This record gives sequence, structure tokens and C-alpha cells, in this order.
Amino acid sequence: MEVDGAVVVEKVAGKSAVTRCFSKYPLKFIIPRKVGPSKTDCIWIYTLNYGGGIVSGDSISCELTVKDGSNAVLTTQASTKVYKSRGEELSEQLLEARIGSDALLAVLPDPVTCFATARYAQKQVFRVGSGSSLVLVDWFTSGRHGSGEIWEFDLFKSTNQIFLEDGHPLFFDTVLLERGGINTIIERMHGYQVIAMVVILGPKVKNIRDQVRENVKMIMGEQLHSPFTSARGPQMKMNSNRLLTKPEIIASSSVFGPMGIGTVVRIAAMETETVYRFLQQQLASMETLLGVPPYK
Repeated sequence: MEVDGAVVVEKVAGKSAVTRCFSKYPLKFIIPRKVGPSKTDCIWIYTLNYGGGIVSGDSISCELTVKDGSNAVLTTQASTKVYKSRGEELSEQLLEARIGSDALLAVLPDPVTCFATARYAQKQVFRVGSGSSLVLVDWFTSGRHGSGEIWEFDLFKSTNQIFLEDGHPLFFDTVLLERGGINTIIERMHGYQVIAMVVILGPKVKNIRDQVRENVKMIMGEQLHSPFTSARGPQMKMNSNRLLTKPEIIASSSVFGPMGIGTVVRIAAMETETVYRFLQQQLASMETLLGVPPYK
């Protein structure tokens, strides 16, 4: 399959370096010479779309290879905007990534924001070895609040798949929201405006993985034992005629893979900034690996 962009990161003279970088319209890569302290061994790759977003009918495919012992971040400069669709036309993106032994890939984008009537599907496939490490953030918002668009897109689909080097599946996940059915998307969301998923896998991020899992348990435990939260957000009636406020953020965590080598965290929040703060706090210790703390 012909791709629109490809990047290869590998060790050169003991440091992670880009040895191949190719892109064509409508995709572009920006790779800064250095991010963070000079001692940090990590390549940052920013993806951009000409025109500031994904246009109806766009089909963008990208390949990324992070070879043995190297480290890379794949990120964006702003939220990924998906413009209105023309009829039933679908916009789509595909990422195929390979992560070598003792290598780390952190996929840390800003959220996807779909305009009203947009139809968008993305698929991300990761192939990992026994010593590979991956941090994946995948998230999307309800739309353009400033224009009064809340869950008004026609279709959003995001698929993430992780395979072991022998081809065995390790993690499969799909989120699908489609207009139609008995309830509208906005009714199904119950007031929440942002949906996110974080996957943390592999030996380089083991401590982060374990700490995030404990933090999520603590955060949600405190909320469950405290029925009255901030006065912000949708409210639910209680039998005593008092109001019970929905929490601004709901999170859950679970393990996957042999010996629990991976953790997945799922998040629903009232505001985009709430998720940014959550990601900043939970991934802050990645600074030593990446050179700068994520989402700062």
C-alpha cells in the first residue's frame, strides 16, 4: 500500500536519530533538532495537515518505525480538526508503527475534534516485541462548542490494535459513535464532552504504568466516598430533593497481556482542559524519557 508519510528512527552513534523522513500532501512532518536537555535521547515528530485539518474524503496513511534502543514521540501542534463531510464521504487516517527491542514510542496527540456532519475513521496498528514500550493517548471531543456544535458529527470511529512480534494480538479496541438509532449521541454521552484512552505498555514505562493505575483507583475511590462534588456540571436529583452532581471526570483502569504487562485507562470528562490536566499529572514522570513533560 502506498503511504503518504514514513519516518524511521534508529540509533546512530549511540543516539536516537531520524534516518528516513518522507511525506506528501496532505501530510507533513516537523522534526525539531532538539526538544529538552541535550542529554535526553528522544526524537519528537509533529504531524500537520495542510489546510489546518482533515477534509472530507481525505485518506492519509503513515508508517513509523522506532528501531532497537531508540526513543520517539509522535504528537501534534493542535487538535486534529475534521471538517464537514460531503454526503456520505468518509475521512480516514491510518498509522502503522513498529517498535523494536528496548525502544519507546509515545503517541501523544491533542484531541480529535469533528465538525457537525463529519464522518471520520482512524486506525492505529502497533507491532511490538517483548522489550518494546508504548504509551498511547487517543482522545476526542464533542465538537466546536463555540459554534454550538455538541456531538453533532455523523460518524466517529477509532480502532487501536497492538500485535506481538509473532503476530499474536495483544490489545484490540474500537470506539464507534454514529448518528442514528433510538438515542442521539448527545443523549448517550450524559453531559460528558471528552472521551479518552491511555495505553501504557512495556518495561521502560513500568513504574509509570503501575503509578497511574494506583492514582486512578485513588481518584475514583475518593469520588465514590464523597457524593457531593463540585457544583459544576450536570446534576441529578436525589430522593431527599438535594442535588447530586456528576463528577467532572470519570476514569477506570485495567491490565491486559501476559503478566499484566499493559495498562489501559479510560476517561470521560466534562471539559477538554480537565483531561489535559489529568494527562499532565499522570504522565509527568515521563519527562526523564522524553526531555519535557507531556502536554505542558
